[in-house]
Amino acid sequence: MVRAVFPGTFDPVHYGHIDIARRAARLFDEVVVAVYNRPLKNLLFTPEERLFMVEETFQQDEKIRVTGYAGLTVEFCQQIDAQVIVRGLRVFSDFEHEFRMALANHRLAPKIEVIALITNEENTFLSSTTVREIASLNGDVSSMVPPIVAKALTKRFQELGDGQQIVQFTSLKD
Repeated sequence: MVRAVFPGTFDPVHYGHIDIARRAARLFDEVVVAVYNRPLKNLLFTPEERLFMVEETFQQDEKIRVTGYAGLTVEFCQQIDAQVIVRGLRVFSDFEHEFRMALANHRLAPKIEVIALITNEENTFLSSTTVREIASLNGDVSSMVPPIVAKALTKRFQELGDGQQIVQFTSLKD
């Protein structure tokens, strides 16, 4: 059995993430969507909220399992006996970052392969940062995220009110 891990912060999960996970599930026996709970960046949702939204998103997908994790991704892969890390590439600038990460992971765990899937054309603009920014300005993100995520975004930004900027809008690496 070949188990793959699709790691990320998923803050929030969007249709680009969903596409990559489901395509990976066609290639591997099991895909573990691993929600990282200790990132070095500001997040809009707690680890528990992100985990819940991702679990709800993939509840009907038999080959996809969702879990949270902390620490090095390759160590998590070793703990669950995963042989592959799946990453998504949207634009050329993603490649440099993912290439460096793949080399570092290979140095740490040479038996774990990194596979990059190219996003579908309709998702090339999509990032969690873009979704958060549009939602923070009361924009319609219903074509970008599942309904549960759209509702959570609306609720969170209503809770924060006007003038609250806790979300960084500069990174395209999520």
